[in-house]
Amino acid sequence: MPEKTALLLLQMGGPDSIAAVEPFLLKLFTDRDIIKIGPAFLQPFIARRIVKKRAPKVEGYYQQIGGRSPIRELTDAQGKGVQQLLGDSYSSFVAMRYSRPSTLDALAAIKREGISRIVVLSLYPHFSKATTGSSMNELQRMLKQSGVKFQVTCIDRFYDHPLYIRALAEKVTEGLASFPDPKDVEIVFSAHSLPQSFIDEGDPYLSHIQETVRLVMERVGEASHQLCFQSKASPVKWLEPSTEATIQKLAGAGRKNLLMVPLSFVSDHIETLYEIDIQYAEEAKALGIERFVRSESLNSSPLFLECLADLVRQAGKS
Repeated sequence: MPEKTALLLLQMGGPDSIAAVEPFLLKLFTDRDIIKIGPAFLQPFIARRIVKKRAPKVEGYYQQIGGRSPIRELTDAQGKGVQQLLGDSYSSFVAMRYSRPSTLDALAAIKREGISRIVVLSLYPHFSKATTGSSMNELQRMLKQSGVKFQVTCIDRFYDHPLYIRALAEKVTEGLASFPDPKDVEIVFSAHSLPQSFIDEGDPYLSHIQETVRLVMERVGEASHQLCFQSKASPVKWLEPSTEATIQKLAGAGRKNLLMVPLSFVSDHIETLYEIDIQYAEEAKALGIERFVRSESLNSSPLFLECLADLVRQAGKS
């Protein structure tokens, strides 16, 4: 029987209860790969002050989506789905950057299974040092701590993989079909924002996002569409235009039908379930948008799972 390979999925994670919101935010705001607040030795102190002020508002958001993030269950389901496609020679594990199971938890579980070979798959399609970079840095730190010599292969981007593009295009097409006249719909791709300084320093995230949009629209066909950015988290300059400003602009231009397409998110969480479905939907209605629809997240889309399985197979050949 061939030796098993561990499939390790890297994801941001999310609080599994209201009580877990503050610890989750604290881990996020003390990660200097994603945000630098003052000198390194002061960041934990400054982060605690920021989180104390921010947590009650964020807890309110989670209350409106059921009191927790579904990302753990959704990621587990993605891992199980890919494992089924790959066969019995693979076992799936999950490592969350800011919640449990942590990277160290996942490596310990892999060690208990007696597995020495790991294919690491970041579930961020578009590479950024703030997302995949942070998770990969944490993985390297924990590999050193583990004291085990694992054979590790990493997949750190898949923004242009044909099956990923097909899976996204399928969701866009399904969303368009929910409108009486698909030709009278503005497609709004909403990606998670990043500080503009990251792009200025050479981070490829923006170019990856733009290429995904181009490839998806090649499959969808000619249609009016916009790219914008959500979830700004600090007062510095972030990628523009913002999703809020884009919705305002489209409403001002008399557009009445919007199809929101969550981009850079491969599963439902606070950014889709609260930010788009509740916050932006309410803002759009107040501005006169008559039909505001969000295309389904990829979650366990068969095409998306096939994409992930293909990535792992290709990595296994290298």
